[in-house]
Amino acid sequence: MTTAPHPAAPRLVGSLLLRGARVPGSGAPLDVRVRDGIIVAAAPRLEREENEPFLDAEGRWAVPGLWDQHVHLGQVAKSFNRLDLTTATSAAHALTMLRERIESRPRDPAVEGFGFRAPLWPDRPTLTGLDALAPDVPVVLASNDVHAGWVNTVARRLLDLPLDPPDDDGLVRETVWFDALTRYNRIVDGLAAPGQEMTGYREVLATCAARGVVGVTDMEFHDSTRYWPDRFTAGLTTLRVRAAVYAPGLDDVLALGYTTGQEIPGGGGLLTQGPLKIITDGSLGTRTAHCRDPYPNPGEPDQPHGVQAVPPEELTELLARARAGGLRAAVHALGDAAVDIALDAFETTGTTGSVEHAQLVAPGQGERMARLGVVASVQPAHLLDDRDVTEAIWPGRSARSFPLRDLHDAGVTLTLGSDAPVAPLDPWLAMAAAVHRSADDRDPWHPEQHLTVSEALAASTDGRTGLHPGGPADIVLLDSDPLQPFPTTAETAAHLRGTTVAVTLVAGRVVHDGR
Repeated sequence: MTTAPHPAAPRLVGSLLLRGARVPGSGAPLDVRVRDGIIVAAAPRLEREENEPFLDAEGRWAVPGLWDQHVHLGQVAKSFNRLDLTTATSAAHALTMLRERIESRPRDPAVEGFGFRAPLWPDRPTLTGLDALAPDVPVVLASNDVHAGWVNTVARRLLDLPLDPPDDDGLVRETVWFDALTRYNRIVDGLAAPGQEMTGYREVLATCAARGVVGVTDMEFHDSTRYWPDRFTAGLTTLRVRAAVYAPGLDDVLALGYTTGQEIPGGGGLLTQGPLKIITDGSLGTRTAHCRDPYPNPGEPDQPHGVQAVPPEELTELLARARAGGLRAAVHALGDAAVDIALDAFETTGTTGSVEHAQLVAPGQGERMARLGVVASVQPAHLLDDRDVTEAIWPGRSARSFPLRDLHDAGVTLTLGSDAPVAPLDPWLAMAAAVHRSADDRDPWHPEQHLTVSEALAASTDGRTGLHPGGPADIVLLDSDPLQPFPTTAETAAHLRGTTVAVTLVAGRVVHDGR
């Protein structure tokens, strides 16, 4: 990869006095002075300097800016133009939705969809079913966890995928699917109307700001390090971005000398190099997460324990290269066997980083993660959708699924994210799920594994415990106290989901004002 010079995105400079805020929980008064994107003073009362700009918080509660530590921003940006299949209750229902889409938009050169959950369907997603509806236009439908795609023959030819799958199986899974999706995105991006991609990104960033999100770790499949400087130059300057890199782009990043946390030119101080992302196993929905115990009904008959997409020796080599190049590693390990292999590689190489998802955790793994200093990057909102699927696919193991309390009590550092678009890019939903572990009228699912509100909030602020001098001026003003106590976790979760963000500041600049 070569990099052309990028016009500098605007750096955020100047001063601002935030007056009349309150500290969550205690309600103590708080004023904050910001200069050149950094908090330089915080106290119950600060005197305004001559001609100093100020923002009156009017008694609102001030918290550090929120982070989503696992998103696929490009996929979220595309979702505004995709067929939404999240409500499809069967393959037949999904095909009906597809027919309506094709009839309403006959000029579209291709059809993209997202969000189907085939494991919950009574019927199978077949290739012939898709081809009967769309024999001439490419159709690419991504599952809710993005670990499988329902792809018709026209798109298969375009993407060099098998044209005659066994048992008329319409799905493409795991590594083959990821590679195909990357190729497809490149093709579709070239066909998109001018400005369409930027429109999607602007929508996403506006949503982030309105929810108090000041930063994300972008795990997008393509080369984020290459593309993000152009986006900042084009005006996407309201969000901090850590751009992850995958193994195919590792040599390029190492050649450029970028290390995790280092500023990438062209980002105005808001764009930094993220971790090396490695997907080592599959997902729950495709029954390909790598587990110690076999699946009652495996997704791949010849792999009853799931799929280990990256062999242990290859994973160790990648982590060693990451460490030598100054990169943290973010290792997707959803099943407990995959977690074993990931922790072996972390221990062997001494690499720092995170286990992404850690959805099924065996006894003792939390303590080992804590000892190694490996972060658990978890997505609590997934448990709201995966509750019933887990009971069906992992019978007898649900007590070890999303074990947030066990991980926290073992001393593991937790960070929360969404894996958007798999779940909404909404930290308040993630916190509510971590606290209550139910999205409906049912009792919490394994309530012994819930977090407190303060623990969930602390896992959402990128390690910041308050607004202190020397920290980034990423500040969120809320219309209600997020730490307000309630008698039940259900009431607490409802309060969190209803949180209204009044103002969001990134590096001292107001990027959302909903007052």
